[in-house]
Amino acid sequence: MDAQATILIIDDEPGIRIGCRRALEPAGYSVEEAGSFKQGKEKIVAKAYDLILLDVMLPDGRGIDLLPEIAARDPETVTVIVTGYATVEMAVNAIKHGAYDFISKPFTSDLLLLAVQQGLEKRRFSLEAQRLKEVERQTEELARQKAEAERLGAFKAQFALTVAHELRAPISGAQSLLRTLTNGLVGEFNEKQNTILERLETRLDELLALVNDLLTLAGSKNLVEDAPLRKIPLQPAIQKAMAQFEAMAAEKSVGLQLVGADLAIEVLASEDGLVLIFTNLINNAIKYSRENGKVSIVVEPGDPFVQVSVQDEGIGIPQDALQKIGQEFFRAPNAKHSGIAGTGLGLSIVQQYLSHFEGELVVDSHEGQGTTVTVRLRV
Repeated sequence: MDAQATILIIDDEPGIRIGCRRALEPAGYSVEEAGSFKQGKEKIVAKAYDLILLDVMLPDGRGIDLLPEIAARDPETVTVIVTGYATVEMAVNAIKHGAYDFISKPFTSDLLLLAVQQGLEKRRFSLEAQRLKEVERQTEELARQKAEAERLGAFKAQFALTVAHELRAPISGAQSLLRTLTNGLVGEFNEKQNTILERLETRLDELLALVNDLLTLAGSKNLVEDAPLRKIPLQPAIQKAMAQFEAMAAEKSVGLQLVGADLAIEVLASEDGLVLIFTNLINNAIKYSRENGKVSIVVEPGDPFVQVSVQDEGIGIPQDALQKIGQEFFRAPNAKHSGIAGTGLGLSIVQQYLSHFEGELVVDSHEGQGTTVTVRLRV
């Protein structure tokens, strides 16, 4: 029984309509009536019903001729034929035209309720089958879209890898030729020409850095997700990354220190990936630090994660830009306006490797007050 079901009675006998209403409304159904073919058609066109009790013989038409109208309004509406002239031929004809069942006049309330309940149950099953079919269709469509997205993602990564490889050689060649000029091997240049050559060399360095980041990012996206990780000592990886930036830190008079890494901590990762994570984080910290500032790499043991925080005292990140940090090529507005070169790919690379390592990344920053980037790695 469905308390929400709406039922339409189309019958020219007031006694039948009143009797059906008295049986159905106490059972919780919403009941409407029509006393002729015309009234029934008007109601069917205006509104969809869960179930219709339809008399075969109406004064202005045959009830069976309303079956196409009912199906057009809602194919899942259940129609039960009500007739005082029940024959096998009529029953077959009615069902052939879309009726679900028929009951003969006169009938009891119990018989009516049973026919209505069975009809509504059939409707529920039919609607549920449609819903499941739609869910199945949507699932198949999502699977198709996922496969297409993965295919496009793989193509994008491979394209970036190919383009970056192709760009690397001419950039290196141009740098070699430029050094020939700046070293005076083809003659001396005046001060203005030397300034132009220095700017050109800087731009080539920036372009090569972008190409290298693209190669690293493409490589990180091509990681085999089911490749087994292994235990990697944490401290040597951090120290290896730090060693690459000692000169850069000294040039800006930035103190570089490692805190809390005297324990023999191992994390689930790959050695190259671990070094790349800290290389990017330390590079950013020093690059955006103020002169005579300090960069600290703080290790906090834990289970199941060990935390490594890279803290700087630099320009910081505006609050409204924090949610975009890690998006490919995104740089905060103050970083763009600082005059400091960058590709906006560093944290994207970090996130790719952390995803592979089942790790986490958290960025806490305030503009003008520095930034703390914390990575959590599984032990």
